[in-house]
Amino acid sequence: MSPSFVNHSIYDTKFQGFPSSHGTSPCSDAQNNNLNARTSFDVGIVLDLESPLGKMSSICISMALEDFYTTHNNYTTELILHWRDSKRDIVDAASMALDLLKNVQVQAIIGPETSAQAQFMAELGNKAHVPILSFSATSPFLSTITTPYFVRTGQSDLSQVKAIIAIIQAFGWKEVVPIYEDTPYGNGLLPNFTIALQEVNIRVPYKSVISHQVTDDQIEQELYKLETMQTRVFVVHLSPSLSSRLFFKANEVRMMSEGYVWIITDGLTNVLYSMNSPVVQSMQGVLGVRPHIPKSKELDDFKERWKRKFLNENPNSNSIEHNIFGLWAYDTVWALAEAVEKVGTKNSYFLNPQTRQNSTDLARLGVSEMGPRLRDTILKTNFKGLSGKFSLSDGQLDTSSFQILNMVGKGERDIGIWTPVHGLDKKLNAGKKYYSASKANLKPIIWPGESTTVPKGWEISTSERKLRIGVPQKKRFREFVNVVQDLQTNETTITGYSIDVFKAAIERLPYAFNYKFIPFVDKYGRRAGTYNDLIDQVYFKNFDAVVGDITIIANRSQYVDFTLPYTESGVTMLVLANDNRKKTWIFLKPLSWDLWLMTGAAFVFTGTVVWALEQRINNEFRGPIADQVGTMLWFSFSTLVFAHRERVVSNWSRIVVIIWLFVVLILTSSYTASLTSMLTIQQLLPAINDINDLIKNRENVGYQKGNFVGDILRRLKVEESKLKPYETAEEYSEALSKGTKKGGVGAIFDEIPYLMIFLAKNGNCAKYKMVGPIYKTDGFAFAFPRGSPLVPDLSRAILNLKEGDDMSAIEKKWMGPETTCPDQPTTAESKSLTLDSFWGLFLVTGTASVLAFLINLFTFLYKYRHVWITCDSSISFQQRLITIIRHFNERDLSHHTFRRSKPIEGLEMGNRHAGNSPVDASVEPSSSRPNREASVMKTETEDDARYVQPFNCKPPTRRNRVCPTEPDSSDPGMLIT
Repeated sequence: MSPSFVNHSIYDTKFQGFPSSHGTSPCSDAQNNNLNARTSFDVGIVLDLESPLGKMSSICISMALEDFYTTHNNYTTELILHWRDSKRDIVDAASMALDLLKNVQVQAIIGPETSAQAQFMAELGNKAHVPILSFSATSPFLSTITTPYFVRTGQSDLSQVKAIIAIIQAFGWKEVVPIYEDTPYGNGLLPNFTIALQEVNIRVPYKSVISHQVTDDQIEQELYKLETMQTRVFVVHLSPSLSSRLFFKANEVRMMSEGYVWIITDGLTNVLYSMNSPVVQSMQGVLGVRPHIPKSKELDDFKERWKRKFLNENPNSNSIEHNIFGLWAYDTVWALAEAVEKVGTKNSYFLNPQTRQNSTDLARLGVSEMGPRLRDTILKTNFKGLSGKFSLSDGQLDTSSFQILNMVGKGERDIGIWTPVHGLDKKLNAGKKYYSASKANLKPIIWPGESTTVPKGWEISTSERKLRIGVPQKKRFREFVNVVQDLQTNETTITGYSIDVFKAAIERLPYAFNYKFIPFVDKYGRRAGTYNDLIDQVYFKNFDAVVGDITIIANRSQYVDFTLPYTESGVTMLVLANDNRKKTWIFLKPLSWDLWLMTGAAFVFTGTVVWALEQRINNEFRGPIADQVGTMLWFSFSTLVFAHRERVVSNWSRIVVIIWLFVVLILTSSYTASLTSMLTIQQLLPAINDINDLIKNRENVGYQKGNFVGDILRRLKVEESKLKPYETAEEYSEALSKGTKKGGVGAIFDEIPYLMIFLAKNGNCAKYKMVGPIYKTDGFAFAFPRGSPLVPDLSRAILNLKEGDDMSAIEKKWMGPETTCPDQPTTAESKSLTLDSFWGLFLVTGTASVLAFLINLFTFLYKYRHVWITCDSSISFQQRLITIIRHFNERDLSHHTFRRSKPIEGLEMGNRHAGNSPVDASVEPSSSRPNREASVMKTETEDDARYVQPFNCKPPTRRNRVCPTEPDSSDPGMLIT
């Protein structure tokens, strides 16, 4: 309808369904006073006018319109309301909305009341570009993404999810069953609620959905179904009518007794005032959440005026209290009126408007010209309303804080508040600086059954049913689980280490429950399957738990939940041990062959270098060739035990020997330590070191039958034909003793606890060894169904048990005082020392020896450089080389070790010029020198005299590089004839 300046009633004259008690508009007087000065703006109202919510909100809307224009009497626009009654029907609501859009051409619609009605109306508004403002359609299915002209002026159901989860977390409940109705209102919350629970590790084992047309008998059957489950925490998201029927039946089946937890959402908590006394009495102990309404003077004044107005218009009606929906309705009118004033009424018409003759033709529905501007303005509206701050985000009211209520007596009791920033608290605390979700921040709660004890949130059994616990039937290692059946009394006794640990952990729980052990056997009393088969029985719900030596592995954890391990574990290899003390060549093992060869080469090389440095100046390194080679090798290898007697006189030799002795010290010390370890600490070494030796040598491999170890061996690429399963510890011993060639095995793979018992109980520590790498597992634990609430409680009990003395007593009882072998190696023997470890030492001593030899050689060659530099072309290179070698084999008489007294020196010089031997056999020295030394001096001098210089010219000088024609007798290097 186009703008008009004529007098209008805010009630459409065509509307016949509005109750007569309403008469004319509650605010018509205020409108009429300024009607001539204001432009009218048509707005549709679609509500269930006969419902409690419809009656309450209709008065709030009327009061809002009156209050707004009383406060803003200078505004130039005015809302004209056109009321329609949807009569609690989805089709009627859609029909009323279509009538308003086509025939009245309203520019906005307030309503409808329910989410189901709002779904189709939102599509109509989207098509006509007319904003649909709903304050009570809270389903998350209604989104501004798909229907941008739908504006939720109340809070979405999702806004309360975090508050409900905070309550669940505060009391440590791990499982929740939601109960919801099969309508858009119920289905809209569930997916997001379930996801939010799973994000904080709260399981949803079951979802109870209730039809809107459900009978009381069907409700009772569903409650009985819930009673048989372990979970005792229920979140109810139902309409008020369904909720009242549910709680009546829950009282009848005794599900409102101690141990149960019921939490209701704000859709029900907001209308508790409208429920009669019997319904309230049936909800004793229930917790609920609802949006927090801040107190204000305006709110108190509104409450008084609303109550008077309601009683005047409904004198025969039951007392109804206003709630948050009424306040949202009030604020919605203010927001719309404010937005209309900002937008104005210009272009407030429909494009392609249709006539009344086609009032139900959806395809020819007109489009509002001002709709987009009006919607954007509404979304930007901010003010302080009666419900608190009115601010829209993503097309809906921002999340606020929530009250937490406890149903006690005839009404509700405030026990705390939740805010997005601060979490739980007893009252709104703006100064709080951190988020908290502790139950200590809530006031005392009266739970169902008038109990003050916090429910644990689950129960093991109903109707006195005992927990069925499966245990394995074992033929070996019965220290863990031992099942004995008395054939006379037909009674079964189950004992063992694992059984005692389980019982001790149960005693540490803060509650008790009934259970019975059931052996996993077939009808003949034999083992019914493997450990994996036993785990599957928990998954298929044939057992409620499994107790025994059950190893935690990844594959099993996909089907069951494990407690914390009560003993450590791991898989390793058991082999025969070899006594290294009986090996003939054990002394060669400390060093690798490459290190032996390098050490020998270093001995020879170092001896050769010392001989080369000493033989010209040290008589102890001179003599016949055989003696010199013997002396050289003797000196070198005697340094191994530091027994060398020869004195070295060259400084270069001393440097070489000092460095070499350091290397020898390191080598001998390392050799001694390694050999000592082999003969003492590692007296008994295994015949096989790891799985690769088994595969390479094609050895058979044994494992415990029915154990997961076989799967590990297959993953390690052991051939199936080489795998040998065994039942008992005796079979282990026999198979290892035989070996692969006689039909036995080369090694046994099993879990460490079993192998330690095998070694300790049978005195086999000296005969068998555990070697090779340890394949880690998480240890032995108890298995329960996925999500079982017993798992965290038993895990804490196991931790307490392991920290005390009781666990040690249980181990001593079943494993004995000594459960480990002394000096039991967990890995193979240490490797021989290799060249890589000593390469640096050899590099140092080799470098020092080479440098000393080269320096000495260059010094020698420089001294006899005239041998090379000669002008006699008739002397060949070979002759010169021979001369150099002969000089190298001579004694260096200029060295201080060969200095003599003057008489002897004169005798030697005279004889040298005479061409005779300086020492004659008939001539004895004047001194008392021994004959042997004189003889040696004579022989060596005679040998020196026979050496002839192969040239007859002086060495060239800088001034004269021409050979003289005559020899120079003054030159010490000239030819001697």
